[in-house]
Amino acid sequence: KLKQIAEKKGVKPTQIALAWLLAKRGVNAPIIRASKMYQLEEAVEATKISLNAEEINTLEELYTPHQILGHF
Repeated sequence: KLKQIAEKKGVKPTQIALAWLLAKRGVNAPIIRASKMYQLEEAVEATKISLNAEEINTLEELYTPHQILGHF
C-alpha cells in the first residue's frame, strides 16, 4: 500500500513514510540519516508532499503504535 501511494504521487516510498511522519501531531523534526546527497534531497522534497486523510488512514493500518516515551 505504501508503494501504491508513492507511485500515485510519483515519489519514493521513503518520501511517503517521511511525509506521513511529518503529518503526525507532535513531530517537529524527525531525525533522518543521509549518506548520499540524493538522499538528503529526497528528504527535503518529502516536506512538500501532502497526504489526504484517506492516504494517512491507509498508512496507519500498516502501523502498530507503540507507547510514546518522554514528557508529553
